[in-house]
Amino acid sequence: MLITFSCPAYANITMFGDVAVQLLKMMGHSGTVPSALNAENVQAALKRLEAAVERSPVQDASMNDSDDENNEPAVSLSLRALPLIELLRAAAKEKCNVMWNSNK
Repeated sequence: MLITFSCPAYANITMFGDVAVQLLKMMGHSGTVPSALNAENVQAALKRLEAAVERSPVQDASMNDSDDENNEPAVSLSLRALPLIELLRAAAKEKCNVMWNSNK
């Protein structure tokens, strides 16, 4: 499953569902899809996500997986969070709602 985040102040961002739900939970949200954040709650969610990313290790446990047939390194959760952080910053600046929905 893919999840797309959107707000009028930034381009849509699509990511894998498991990663998106994990980031939603880091923001203090239940992880429900579809759902949204009201404009007045965006700044607090952004702060929680940034704090959680700072606390997370640079190299996630998933980066140690050697099952990848191409032996390419996995992308850390902190790097995966960057586009969503930018979207939340733009939404906070423009005071707009953030919505997300699944693309099945």
